[in-house]
Amino acid sequence: MFIAMNRFRIVKGQEKAFEEVWRGRDSRLKDVPGFTEFHLLKGPEADDHVLYASHTIWRDRAAFEDWTRSDAFRQAHKDAGQTKGMYLGGPQFEGFDVVLEMN
Repeated sequence: MFIAMNRFRIVKGQEKAFEEVWRGRDSRLKDVPGFTEFHLLKGPEADDHVLYASHTIWRDRAAFEDWTRSDAFRQAHKDAGQTKGMYLGGPQFEGFDVVLEMN
């Protein structure tokens, strides 16, 4: 299993708009081989931003990497530049191979 996360620092006052972008987004993930789950997480507030993270679970790292090279990925991210005013800097990617799982 592989977990892919992007952290976003969202300008205070832009939280609802940021969440709406994600709600209305055609991510195309449901049709991607190896995709398991998606979560948008809202984290702590700082003086100038609110922390969010996108969290996806994949069958394995190869499935995630295949998606990043796909047309579905390009289509899902085609409008990313239109929301620059919401962010303090760009997203910070973190990828994790699962080494222990408990159910």
